[in-house]
Amino acid sequence: MTSPIDALLSRRSTLAKDLQAPGPDAAQLEQILQAAHRVPDHGKIGPWQFIIFEGEARADFGQRLAGIFQAENPDASDKLIDFERKRFLRAPVVIAVISSPDTQHKVPVWEQQLCSGAVCQNLLNATQALGYRGQWLTEWYAYNSQVAIELALKFEQKIAGFVYIGSGDNTLTERVRPALTDRVSRWQAA
Repeated sequence: MTSPIDALLSRRSTLAKDLQAPGPDAAQLEQILQAAHRVPDHGKIGPWQFIIFEGEARADFGQRLAGIFQAENPDASDKLIDFERKRFLRAPVVIAVISSPDTQHKVPVWEQQLCSGAVCQNLLNATQALGYRGQWLTEWYAYNSQVAIELALKFEQKIAGFVYIGSGDNTLTERVRPALTDRVSRWQAA
C-alpha cells in the first residue's frame, strides 16, 4: 500500500488520449468530487462549480466543439474537425472546473480563482487515490467565448480546466521537471 506522501511524490498525469474505460462509478465519482470540494477556501465561498460529461453527453458536447472549431477555422481539415468532435470521448469522464468568484465578496478574486486550481489538483489526487488516472487540460476550448456560451457561463466565470478521468494500461514514466533547488530560496534579513 502506498503512503499518502509516496502517492503525492509519484503523482503523474496520463495523457487524455491514453485514457480508457472503465472510469469511476457513481459512488467513486462522488468521492472524487467531495475530495475536490475540500480545498482551502478563504471566506467559505466555494467559488467553483463542476460540469460533468459522461456517456452520450461527451459526444453531444463534442459535436458542439466541432461546430465551434469549424466556424472559427473554416479551412480546417475534416480530420481535425473529427478530432474535435471526439475530444471528450478520450476518457469515460470529463469534469469542467469553473472558477466562479464572488466579485462582491471581501476575499480578493485572485484568491478565489486560486481555489479553482486547487480543486483541479484535488480532482487528480483523488482520482489517483481510487486507482484511476487523469489529466488536467485547458487547450483552446477553455478560453473560447462560444464554448463559454455553450456552458452558460456568466461574465466573471472562467474555465479553470477540464479534468479527464479513466483507466490506463501503459506504464507511466517520469518526466523532466525543473530542479527543485532552482525554485526554492530562503528569505534572510539584510
